[in-house]
Amino acid sequence: MTDPKPAWTIDDIAEKMRDLDFCLLSTKAADGTLPARPMSNNRNVEYDGNSWFFADDSARMVEEIAANPNVGLGFQGKAGMLGMRPLFIAIEGKAELIRDEAQFDKHWTKGLERWWPEGTDTPGLVLIKVQAVRAHYWDGEEEGEATL
Repeated sequence: MTDPKPAWTIDDIAEKMRDLDFCLLSTKAADGTLPARPMSNNRNVEYDGNSWFFADDSARMVEEIAANPNVGLGFQGKAGMLGMRPLFIAIEGKAELIRDEAQFDKHWTKGLERWWPEGTDTPGLVLIKVQAVRAHYWDGEEEGEATL
C-alpha cells in the first residue's frame, strides 16, 4: 500500500496562483449578501500567503472590507481546456486596506496604468492585502486543504 499524497502547502498554493492571474474577490455587504468581482493579483503572490489587489477608494468593496475584513478569493485554472485537469483554489482570508504609497510602489506593475494612468500617484488609490487563513484546492480528482 502506498502512502497518500501529502497535502499542498501554502508555497504550493502560491505557486499555482501565480499562473491564475484573475480571481473573484468576495466580500460581505451590509445587507448580508456576498458580492464578488473579478480582480487581478498581477501574479504578485508571496510565499507567506498574501495576495495584493489595487482598487479605487470609492469602490463599494473597499467600504465592505472596512466593515468586515473577512473575504474569499476564488481562482480557476484552465479547467477542461485542451484535456487539462481542472484546477480550482478557494482562499478564505482577512483583508487589510493600505493607503501607504511606499507599499503601492512595492506592488505596482506596469499593466495597472490601464486603469490608473497616474500610477501610484492616483488620488484615492488603495491597496488591498489579503492574508490567507484557509485554502482549499481541487486539482483534477485530487483535493485538500493547504497547510497554513
